[in-house]
Amino acid sequence: MVPPFSSLIVSPVTPAARLQATLELMHEVDSVARPADAVVSAWFRARRQIGDRDRGQIYDLLHALLRHHARIVWWLAKHGRPDVPRNRLLAWLALDGGTALGGKTSGNKTSGSKTPDQIHGLFSGGKFAPAVLTDHERALLVKLQGSTIDHPAMPDEVRFECPSWAVEPLRRRFDDTFEREMAALLTPPPLDLRVNPVKSTREAMLRALRDLGLKAEPSRLAPFGIRVKERPSLASLPMLKSGEVEIQDEGSQLVAMLVDARPGERVVDFCAGAGGKTLAIAAQMANKGHVIACDVSDGRLKRAAERFRRAGLHNIETRPLASETDRWVKRHKGSFDRVLVDAPCSGTGTWRRNPDARWRQQEAGLDHLLPLQARILASAARLVKPGGRLVYATCSMLPEENEAQVAAFLAAYPAFHVMPVREAAPQLTGSAHPDHLSLTPARHDTDGFFAAVLQREPAAAPA
Repeated sequence: MVPPFSSLIVSPVTPAARLQATLELMHEVDSVARPADAVVSAWFRARRQIGDRDRGQIYDLLHALLRHHARIVWWLAKHGRPDVPRNRLLAWLALDGGTALGGKTSGNKTSGSKTPDQIHGLFSGGKFAPAVLTDHERALLVKLQGSTIDHPAMPDEVRFECPSWAVEPLRRRFDDTFEREMAALLTPPPLDLRVNPVKSTREAMLRALRDLGLKAEPSRLAPFGIRVKERPSLASLPMLKSGEVEIQDEGSQLVAMLVDARPGERVVDFCAGAGGKTLAIAAQMANKGHVIACDVSDGRLKRAAERFRRAGLHNIETRPLASETDRWVKRHKGSFDRVLVDAPCSGTGTWRRNPDARWRQQEAGLDHLLPLQARILASAARLVKPGGRLVYATCSMLPEENEAQVAAFLAAYPAFHVMPVREAAPQLTGSAHPDHLSLTPARHDTDGFFAAVLQREPAAAPA
């Protein structure tokens, strides 16, 4: 029996041990109803003896398996093999396998498939190595030898790693750029940071990152953004611990920027979650005014509060809500200058960052999400004072969750009108929509985001 990876004392580890660690993680991801990143974080926290380089290679291998999941399973089905972690790993090694020996994967392209003999050498049955291959497994490797991860017989949902319920909506959304956008969703995302202007400047953080030997450059659109051209161990970044920077995709930073919160204003982040956009908004306000971070999860708000403290931001209050129609909303009707609704959504725009999410979300989920989004937007709109701004945002690329929701809201609430993004943020150019912020991985090299700025009419002057 292979000893558990938690008993490993020495690092760095062998390629075979990295494979065994990845197998353990695959079993965890398959069996736990949580996002893969949360599972991975907990797994590594329990194994602090694993060095940064090994962590990075295990992480990269797991994410390569998740990004290529549908195609790997297609090959297994073609050869009559069950979809289990060990079979998926063997198929990946035979079809691509670049990360297993410390190499790198590159989206869809083959970067180093292994021969059956090479794989047999890794599955040695030694300490911390995967169990020896069975005859049945060796036969699978022989059948896969010479093949690549793609095959012309694969249907679109397999070839593009796109669940069947999302193929047609995304085809309608992208038309002739559909294949390009789907390919972009299969590439590893960059590491984007947002500088906290309350504690530092972008120039200072760029110097600090470069002093650590990292390739860092200013983000193309976000004024406080930095893009790191590699994926370092986050524990090696002291500016994260000090609250001088936060991890935040450039697209998410731009959504927060559209809120345009000013010092001294009253602002609500209605679906604050982990607090990333709340932090950006509070920093825009230079720690002045009042930001209320709301969420239906008290646990998320408590974790977010620790981030707020570390960032040195004292103008934020957390407010748990029982539901989107919590009585607190009615009591504070018309009290806020700015309200952000970062609505729960299908997450299609985050698939390159969270590759497992595409298989956890089902079509039936939209039947729940679409009416929930409408209710949340309508309830949050009550908080906006006359002349105030409501920003509706998702990390989805489906029109049903974006433009259609905004159109339905405007039809029901004529006191609001769209403020085109070119007016709300003239510095933001290149949006895929003329009036709203619409970002896609292929076009902007960000996660997929949508945001609409909705202005409430000012109060009528007394007669």
